[in-house]
Amino acid sequence: MAMNTKHKIAPSLLAADFLHLQQEIERVNNSEADWLHLDIMDGVFVPNISFGFPILDAIRPILKKPMDVHLMVVEPQKFIREVAELGAYLMNVHYEASAHLHRTISAIKETGMKAGVTLNPHTPISLLEDIIQEVDMVLLMSVNPGFGGQRFIEHSVEKTARLKDMITRKGLNTLIEVDGGVNMETAKRLLTAGADVLVAGNFVFKSPNPLQTIKELKAL
Repeated sequence: MAMNTKHKIAPSLLAADFLHLQQEIERVNNSEADWLHLDIMDGVFVPNISFGFPILDAIRPILKKPMDVHLMVVEPQKFIREVAELGAYLMNVHYEASAHLHRTISAIKETGMKAGVTLNPHTPISLLEDIIQEVDMVLLMSVNPGFGGQRFIEHSVEKTARLKDMITRKGLNTLIEVDGGVNMETAKRLLTAGADVLVAGNFVFKSPNPLQTIKELKAL
């Protein structure tokens, strides 16, 4: 399968240095990154608390990249208005946290945002058969959500390929985003399998030269 030459890179703010947030945002602005990935965690849906809307509000005036907002929270539908008002490009909600997913997706799109659905590692893609035509992007978690720096779950490559097949079979343009354990080696395999957007946290922000790392990921 031909590699996707137009793939996007979305560095994850979770791995940034929060003591120097302005410098980190400016670094992302000056890089070849396409989006900034923002993980909002509530300590209930996932076993960690990250950051909330005040951080998005604070970075918004200087951020030059679109905000890819991933809500790892229970009842994400409650926050659609807040996320939209913060100027997010895309809002991602978990399949596992959404009892009325179709309604939530519709409400996200009504605000003008793109709508994404996230699947945890154990959640099968077959559950998307009746909703995939409504969503702009599917985010596959390739680690268990909640913490950065975890080991990549190998099964994610094959899962990406199966999701790509579903999207192609239905004649859709739905993007596939993958988050967790992305490095040069896993990125290459995920792109070959059909991924369109790669989220990278520690691999970018903890590297000696984040701009160069983003450039290399973008060049794959």
